[in-house]
Amino acid sequence: MKVVVGSRNPAKIEGVKLAFSRFFYDVEVVGKHVSSGVADQPFDGETVKGAINRAINAYSGEFDFSVGIEAGLFRLKNTATGYLDFQVAAVYNGSRVTIGFGPGFEYPPAVVSEVLKGREVGDVMDEITGIERLGEKQGAIGYLTKGAVTRSELTRIAVTMALIPWINPDLYF
Repeated sequence: MKVVVGSRNPAKIEGVKLAFSRFFYDVEVVGKHVSSGVADQPFDGETVKGAINRAINAYSGEFDFSVGIEAGLFRLKNTATGYLDFQVAAVYNGSRVTIGFGPGFEYPPAVVSEVLKGREVGDVMDEITGIERLGEKQGAIGYLTKGAVTRSELTRIAVTMALIPWINPDLYF
């Protein structure tokens, strides 16, 4: 099975491979740089749209599936900052898109404050942690959970959720 990810981020590619390998054999996953068509720092439904756009823009007939991954901040009451970060996965086969979310978590208030001023989460987290390109390694989630959950694992969970209809086609299609 051949799968393309609408990103060249190694953490995202690894997470996609982990998810697909649980359900399919001989999985080959490659990354491809594509546009999300949304802001560099998406909020709310724009995050879902970005994941879908990445999946569609990465797809070609040489692949069985394409996957778009987009992380963004979702407005949510009763949180310290008013926002939770969710990673969204879209899986596409050339005609149908399915969506999945990873677990949500809150960034520190100082991060959200900077993002609301127009900065990207990744840039702020790189600065705070002193780790260059943190999002391509353990990710902010890896740093914040002290390694208990990495960006690859967060991606694996989101992609697994998006794969549910594909592994249960009799229930969904």
